[in-house]
Amino acid sequence: MDEHVIRTYVRQPEVFVSGEGARLRTDDGREFLDFLGGIAVSALGYGHERLTEALRDQAGKVLHTSNLFRHPYTEQVAGLLAEHTGMDAAFFANSGTEANECAMKLTRKAQRMRGHEHRTGYVALEGAFHGRTMGALSLTAGAKYRDPFGPLIPGVTFVQRGDLDGLAKALRGEGEGPAPAALFMEPIQGEGGIYDLGSEFRKAARQLCDETGTLLVCDEIQCGTGRTGRFLMSQHDDLRPDVVTLAKPLAGGLPMGACVVTSELAETLVPGDHGSTFAGGPFVTRAALVVLEELKGGLLDAIATRGKQLRSGLEHLAKDHSRITEVRGRGLMLGLRLETGAPDLQKALYRAGLITNCTAGDVVRLLPPYVVTKADIDRALEILAGCLASL
Repeated sequence: MDEHVIRTYVRQPEVFVSGEGARLRTDDGREFLDFLGGIAVSALGYGHERLTEALRDQAGKVLHTSNLFRHPYTEQVAGLLAEHTGMDAAFFANSGTEANECAMKLTRKAQRMRGHEHRTGYVALEGAFHGRTMGALSLTAGAKYRDPFGPLIPGVTFVQRGDLDGLAKALRGEGEGPAPAALFMEPIQGEGGIYDLGSEFRKAARQLCDETGTLLVCDEIQCGTGRTGRFLMSQHDDLRPDVVTLAKPLAGGLPMGACVVTSELAETLVPGDHGSTFAGGPFVTRAALVVLEELKGGLLDAIATRGKQLRSGLEHLAKDHSRITEVRGRGLMLGLRLETGAPDLQKALYRAGLITNCTAGDVVRLLPPYVVTKADIDRALEILAGCLASL
């Protein structure tokens, strides 16, 4: 198995061949409840009727045109992103790491256009995960991600989560590296353990960026596009970044990212500055159109409701099991932090038919599809209770 595939992932032996809603089925007929959602990707779950019909229709028309030509969905999707985010223009990419690469280039050029050629550095936070390409990896904290591939892009300063004094110094350029073009910040860190930076920290970061002339990039690749019950996590704080990067659930399972900017930055990149052969094609944007319209049509309220149900259930479990030290996250982006045994719990849940994963070493991460039902959550909580009791 995987004889001719480079083994960058530890794969489970099961072969998934079909699904419906939040449930997946294997080739031998077993059913799993999916509370990982392709790592926050499968927003509309499996077999979603409207998404399936849209893709079936588009597959019979045109899959790809390149960005040298127009197709019907480019402006529709960009317009909906502007409406949902309160921002103004979008560059389409194929992934989250590509969206962050665009943001890195855009913020550097924007500073240069402002006459700040010396502002070539970046500030990021400990626990951050912004991607695996050489640029985005340079913003990603953690030796296990970085060390095999160094040296990376210089000029990145990492600040401890919650350290506003350290953040202020870094944004003022008081460290050894160059003055920063931008601060990259995940409002809730996903790979960092479903770690919510907190409203106070996020608002202070926005203020410090304003004071120092640093551009604020909110990486909402995992916590955005509706995951927390608002389209952007930063909207819970009434916070407006200069740049937002999106991906994961944006096209409901197809590879798509976006770098969304304010009107002040919309003219920064001009023809020849940046591009992508595949990004923003008619097939993926047709899928994104369905996702964005579903979110506009009431799905956000459902996410908030189901998120409250799941969090309440997890908090009840925490009262009964002392090894749970914290329930983290918001909406349908939640995590159980365990004193010990998080990897063992994740494996037990999988054996019992509940798909999750373990992140940051001690957090079991829950990212169900947005279409998850009350019954699905009740069943997931039952499985969790049984596995916790058996550990």
